[in-house]
Amino acid sequence: MSFFSKQKPVSNTSNSLLNGLRKTRAILTSNLSDLFTGRKQIDAELLEELETRLLMADMGIETTDTVLDALRKHIGFGDIDSPLSLLTALRDLLRQRLQNPEPLSLVKKPHAILVVGVNGSGKTTTIGKLARHYQQLGHSVLLAAGDTFRAAAVEQLQTWGARNKVPVVAQGNGADSAAVIFDALQSAQARGIEILLADTAGRLHTQSNLMEELKKVKRVLTKLDPQAPQETWLVLDATTGQNALQQARQFHQAIGLTGLVITKLDGTAKGGIIFAIKEELNLPVCYIGVGEGIDDLKPFNADDFVDALLASDE
Repeated sequence: MSFFSKQKPVSNTSNSLLNGLRKTRAILTSNLSDLFTGRKQIDAELLEELETRLLMADMGIETTDTVLDALRKHIGFGDIDSPLSLLTALRDLLRQRLQNPEPLSLVKKPHAILVVGVNGSGKTTTIGKLARHYQQLGHSVLLAAGDTFRAAAVEQLQTWGARNKVPVVAQGNGADSAAVIFDALQSAQARGIEILLADTAGRLHTQSNLMEELKKVKRVLTKLDPQAPQETWLVLDATTGQNALQQARQFHQAIGLTGLVITKLDGTAKGGIIFAIKEELNLPVCYIGVGEGIDDLKPFNADDFVDALLASDE
């Protein structure tokens, strides 16, 4: 169980979430009118069309097959007897597949969160937004500029730190990433900081030598705290669709992930990729990005997410 789940979920589906998932919703439901309310009975054509739309939203074959099999079983039992009751059952099934573990209170500080991902996924920006989010919840935060290879990455994180009035531990470009993050954890321990957010250099999931570097970071941190990092979160760009699933596979196999942050959901019709990743790897989705604004990174809530996917735009 992870610290992210300690956050209070949003009780109502926000406008930013509704707007952010508009492209996926258009593929999946087409305003629902032609898929559900436009029909008076459930037939093979309706189920085939629903299957097509789930797949087009990148929900994945396994999730799609499991959901359709469950719906057909309930139809056979008579539990589902109309297109609208089919929609209700679909909503319930999708919610169940995305539920995260029960909340667990923060009992260890500093709580070190190692943030990893490929180039362009939005790691550094995500860290800046997380820093603001945790500050607003009343937590003290420290940032570690562990991406010492990308041009201007350190400066970018320092800008986020200045904007949020959060201290940043950094060295020069080309410095050893493990050393930077080690120093940051030492500093967090000495200052009684509650949350350490550590940036890392972007790397392709196929670059085994760079994956070894991440393993080194984790080994070094355990010298200060055997439990560190408490979290290793992979930032995924939702617009990459099935490639995001491949990235998650490789990173999880290489370094052992504890959660996911899915960005750029507002820019894709493939938001169903969240289901495919959860189905295969059973990794909790911690946060989702539904816009470019600083407050558009949201703690993930399965009920709100599914409601936004299946909402009518009318």
